[in-house]
Amino acid sequence: MTEHPELPESSSGSVSGSVSGSAAAASALPRRHALGFIGATAGAAAGAVLIPAAAAHASPPSVHPEQREPEAPGGGDWATVPTPVPVSLEQWFDNDGIDTAASRGGDFDGSGHTFPGEELPAGRVEIDGVPYDFPSSAAGAKNNVVALGQRIDLPKGRYLSALFLAAGSYGSAAGHATVHYADGSTTGASLGGPDWYADGSGLTAAYRYKPDGTKDQHPVGIGVSELWLDPRREAVAITLPTTSEAKPDKASLHVFALTVQPVAEGRALTLRDARSTVSLLESSGAQSVEATVVNAGTVTLLAADAVSIGVDVPGARTVSAAPVTRLDPGEQARVRIGIRNRTGVAPGTRQDGRIVAEGRGGTAATTGRKLTLGVPDYRPSAESLATHQAPHWFHGAKFGIFIHWGVYSVPAWAPVGKQYAEWYWRHMQDKNNPTHAHHRDTYGEDFAYDDFIPRFKAEKFDPRAWVELFRDAGARYHVLTSKHHEGFALWDTKVSDRNSVKMGPEKDLIKELFDASRRYTPELHRALYFSMPEWFNPDQPWKGDLYPPRNPYTLEPVPYTGYTSGKDFVKDYQAKQLLELIKGGYDPELLWCDIGGPNDSLNVLAEYFNHGKNRPKPREVAVNNRAGIPFHDFTTPEYTTYDNTVVAKWESSRGLDPFSYGYNAETPDDKYMTTEEIVHSLVDIVSKNGNFLLDIGPRADGTIPEIMQTRLRETGQWLKTNGEAIYETTYWSRMAQLGDDLRFTVRQNKAFYIHSLAEPGAKLTVEAPVPIGSGDKVTMLGYRRPLTWRTTGDALVIDVPAAARKTGEHVWVFKVEWRD
Repeated sequence: MTEHPELPESSSGSVSGSVSGSAAAASALPRRHALGFIGATAGAAAGAVLIPAAAAHASPPSVHPEQREPEAPGGGDWATVPTPVPVSLEQWFDNDGIDTAASRGGDFDGSGHTFPGEELPAGRVEIDGVPYDFPSSAAGAKNNVVALGQRIDLPKGRYLSALFLAAGSYGSAAGHATVHYADGSTTGASLGGPDWYADGSGLTAAYRYKPDGTKDQHPVGIGVSELWLDPRREAVAITLPTTSEAKPDKASLHVFALTVQPVAEGRALTLRDARSTVSLLESSGAQSVEATVVNAGTVTLLAADAVSIGVDVPGARTVSAAPVTRLDPGEQARVRIGIRNRTGVAPGTRQDGRIVAEGRGGTAATTGRKLTLGVPDYRPSAESLATHQAPHWFHGAKFGIFIHWGVYSVPAWAPVGKQYAEWYWRHMQDKNNPTHAHHRDTYGEDFAYDDFIPRFKAEKFDPRAWVELFRDAGARYHVLTSKHHEGFALWDTKVSDRNSVKMGPEKDLIKELFDASRRYTPELHRALYFSMPEWFNPDQPWKGDLYPPRNPYTLEPVPYTGYTSGKDFVKDYQAKQLLELIKGGYDPELLWCDIGGPNDSLNVLAEYFNHGKNRPKPREVAVNNRAGIPFHDFTTPEYTTYDNTVVAKWESSRGLDPFSYGYNAETPDDKYMTTEEIVHSLVDIVSKNGNFLLDIGPRADGTIPEIMQTRLRETGQWLKTNGEAIYETTYWSRMAQLGDDLRFTVRQNKAFYIHSLAEPGAKLTVEAPVPIGSGDKVTMLGYRRPLTWRTTGDALVIDVPAAARKTGEHVWVFKVEWRD
């Protein structure tokens, strides 16, 4: 996705500077990285500030015309869920961020840009069954609140949650919000909104207005953020976070609408975000229909309630209903229901249907949807690709290994902690960059970058040792750079001789690694990175100002070794190479594209998804958000993470190196991540619905530095004991973290996990509404004996004997095992 005329440096690109705080983290990244980002105030009890998956998925409908009012419960012991209540924000509106072509004068971001009123609704609008009062775009009308600590009064009542339509200007924005109750008590939580200049939100527009009134043809959006409220107390107000005023280069949180969800008395469920998908259930291969189940009542849902979610739709039958056996008031669970088309129903048939929650002898909740039955072939269009999503294996894998290996592994040089070593060739061109002087002093002015190619020999490459190391590290997938920005391919590409078979190692490195992985570690998923542009490709150098390769000291032209010029870069080079990787026997289960820019990704990805679907045993595939088009399965922050839960799938990557993906020979061992830092990062990312893609940089000879091997194996040892709290888990819908030291994960219907990033004392006190009740058992992973526990007010207190504390390291994980 290209939000700017130039292509930003990025993975295995470059993000300059350090980041601190949610707004800084968002603004430091290319805007595409901030999609769905919701931040939390450091040290605060971070509440469930969530962007629903459907809202944050690429190209969602702005309003759901197919949504029908949920039907009343049909017997048993189920209460009716009260209708959500929109809260007027008109008296607090202080910013005009929506213009029309005929009515100018607004200024959303402090720079004169605005949303287009022609593209947005006005008045009552319904998003995933929740009604909002969206403000007017009339000339001069204020239509959003810039969050500066305003206290928003609520109709007095008991609520499960507050749902906001919100957006950030100049990056995603977030801060600490306070909920006030009638008894004078408060709860603290995080509230934020995604960068409006990131595609895929609750409401979207195809363009924005520039200060001069012309259109910037790039999607802008407003997201849905949810704030958990304590349903046991009467809420009276919410104090918004204090962010920045709307100014250039300052991240500000804008709130357009607010709706509160009242609690139902007794047992009650509601269904949200229900939709058919193109994903399959691993157990049966049936098509997956997904829905979010919300406990909207005051009673904990237990196994005895026998709740099961199914689908009622002409033309298909439910073959795998989804049970929900444990859900506390206010909690949410995402479920997957398996359906199969009946005989004669063609894949892609659209049909009215219902998602139904049954339990206690009656219907607990139901919601209507237009469903797509079966998985039709993908077409090369944004609409068709938008039906794709990250497969379930990717959600459950949590931990992967990134491998940056190429010609840049020969010089293997950068200022430690300041530059990406894999950007050596690009940095050579800048006379003010230290790499320029280093290269001249080390190799001489006449030594071209391509002179490193014969030195990239991979003579000690042992693919079996690599994949067994990844397995021992506890990783579930690996991602190898097939071609970085230098344009040197690690496979036998027929498009160019600039590859590892024709020169350098004289081996198909991808094939050797993938063959070893299939043979020795078949449980690992195999994936490939691919740079969409090349810095110095003569036919289309990256950016208009990057000339074909020249000597950076004399400016004389140098060859682009192995390349035959005269091609259409996108059609005859980029697209063909991607298709070689997809259809040439490598069979990657994930494509990790980079940079974006000019592309043929609609056609390539349609072929990728269709090719994967036609395998004898279908394995679902995924693509990230850097293929140059709005569609993606997951977002990719690098060398940073999100501060709170992001429901739209994401993956954070970084190197073991303090700031490089490729091997940097200058980095001393004590500068690499410690095992504790790796484990802390993994736990933090997983608790917020992310995956952690940890990068290693092998040497040019194919050996992996010993310090990297040590760190990976030590991480694997921690995962052997604690992996059940990581793999196949999901986020807690109420909050991601409590203070600096506690994180939470959930194994649906089975257990709740508390991760302590600091060694606990004799008692661990968790001041949060932990889902625990009489008969539940508490243990610490790695310690065999059950632990004693008690609840005191709103806190869970666990007794932690010294023997238990000594068995743990890095992160101490406590398991609340729910009774059947």
